[in-house]
Amino acid sequence: MKIKLTQFIYSFKEDLKLLLSISFGVFLFVLFFQPFPLDKFDFNNRLLFESGLGAIVFLFMALVRFFVEWFKQKYDQRIPESVLSSFVGGFLILSLSSVAFAFYLRYVGSVSITFYMMLKVILICLLPPVALNQYDTITELKEQNASLLHEKIIIQERVEKYEEDYLNKSIEFISENSFDNLSLLIADIAFLKSADNYVEIVFREGDNLKKKLLRNTLRNIEQQIKPYSNFIRCHRGCIVNVHYIEKLNRNYSNHWLTIKGYTEQIPVSRQYLLKLKEAL
Repeated sequence: MKIKLTQFIYSFKEDLKLLLSISFGVFLFVLFFQPFPLDKFDFNNRLLFESGLGAIVFLFMALVRFFVEWFKQKYDQRIPESVLSSFVGGFLILSLSSVAFAFYLRYVGSVSITFYMMLKVILICLLPPVALNQYDTITELKEQNASLLHEKIIIQERVEKYEEDYLNKSIEFISENSFDNLSLLIADIAFLKSADNYVEIVFREGDNLKKKLLRNTLRNIEQQIKPYSNFIRCHRGCIVNVHYIEKLNRNYSNHWLTIKGYTEQIPVSRQYLLKLKEAL
């Protein structure tokens, strides 16, 4: 209960700045545009009278917003902003402010209340609920954005953990000469290249890239690494690990890859270019 009361006070203090700003805006609007005939007042009294109009707007905005926050805290539920604050709350502010404006103008300012005068009153009193609605909408969007960013961070952390576990799996490449079998971590394989009756495997060992020739076909090797999405074919004779691609280069109609820590160029054929771009 104490936490709720603290949240309520903090929320209302934040609203207070907004309400004062809107009320001051109404005061300035009436002061500069003078929509009501106030000839009987001198300058100082006119300022005081017009301040009263701003105070009326502030009073009813504060009462309605206070009631909304109190109702939320009392029933411990989130009332949809679009239903209450944007419609019912705005309608209450407009109705109460308009009636109060009319009485204030008639009995304090001695202004005749005609249809045209009442129309101007309603239009002026419409500004505060519209401003509050825009503020609530922007605030809600900011909260949603913050929530989505938080969810994104959580998902990224899960993906990174999954990728780390995924890349730390090992795979054993079989050679027709069984004593040449090679076992590597998925994360250490840079690319695989066909070399006649052999497959050249380039892999990371420490800080350097090393090569190993296995007597096998690239087709057979491709079936072994098929479950791992970080491998993509860039040429009929070459499969690369996308994590090792430094840059996709182009020269006229030719494309090639630059591999991190590797000086030779890796060719890219048009057949696989689109999928490679999507992967990058």
